[in-house]
Amino acid sequence: MNTIGYTFRFTDFGESHGVAVGGVVDGYPAGLHIDNAAIRVDLDRRAGRTLPVEWQFAVSPRALSEQDEPEFLSGLLDNITLGTPVAFLIRNTNVRSEDYETLKNICRPAHADAVYQNKYGIRDYRGGGRASARETAARVVAGSMAKQYLQTRNITIGAYIAQVGDAVTQEDITSLLKRVKAEGDSVGGIVECVVRGLPVGVGEPLFDKLPARLAAAVMSINACKGFDYGSGFCGVNQWGSDLNQVSGGALGGISDGTDFHFRCVFKPTPSMAKNIPGGRFDVCIALRAPVIVEAMAAMTIADLVIQSESGI
Repeated sequence: MNTIGYTFRFTDFGESHGVAVGGVVDGYPAGLHIDNAAIRVDLDRRAGRTLPVEWQFAVSPRALSEQDEPEFLSGLLDNITLGTPVAFLIRNTNVRSEDYETLKNICRPAHADAVYQNKYGIRDYRGGGRASARETAARVVAGSMAKQYLQTRNITIGAYIAQVGDAVTQEDITSLLKRVKAEGDSVGGIVECVVRGLPVGVGEPLFDKLPARLAAAVMSINACKGFDYGSGFCGVNQWGSDLNQVSGGALGGISDGTDFHFRCVFKPTPSMAKNIPGGRFDVCIALRAPVIVEAMAAMTIADLVIQSESGI
């Protein structure tokens, strides 16, 4: 469905070319100050405006130009949470729906177009509608709020680009992005994330294990195709005796008090200049993903922390 969480619950709404995207956060503790400037910084990160200048050519022009100004409708008084549902929206100000008229009766390959049409009998063909990464702007607002709550518990979350294609240095990534852009193609990437300050005991076995919940949340992000934590898939090439001291942050699905490390991989966007001339596409959608990964991790961990503290 469109809601995630049990005690810290987030419901997401909106389509790419609708009036707005937005969400409702329920279960947010009362009496906490919400830093709007921090939310705007995260929204700028998602838009690509804070990326190195030499990478910004690889970002969708729409993302760079959207205003992304959240309007809070409820749940706050003078930016202090009331303990009631916090509802907000972000208006879509830079749509060019006419660009998609030629796709009205065509299902784009490797997109959700065909399955949405088959499942619902109707779809919003304008930019992918509900399946568009545009909806992640709402996740970032809710996630920024969750990070602010976690900071009161001395828990911090940070994600970054670890790899684009086969390139890992900024110089090599820049060179690769230019080559892919020139060919009208796209490329994938890997995001790494570190959670620091988690106390021992976060995670609820058997089916609400910390890594299991994080994997589910992160894998809900558009174009995310894989998740691992700790030694992850690399561990298959190592001996057990080498890994016994490497927990990755959780044992038995419960946080062990050390830093929790995880990685996720994002596929190349299937929309590119090579197959849809004139469109506004990301050369590498992973470049804008770190803050979205942080958002999903923050909401998941906030939910588990509140759940643990309340004894639910």
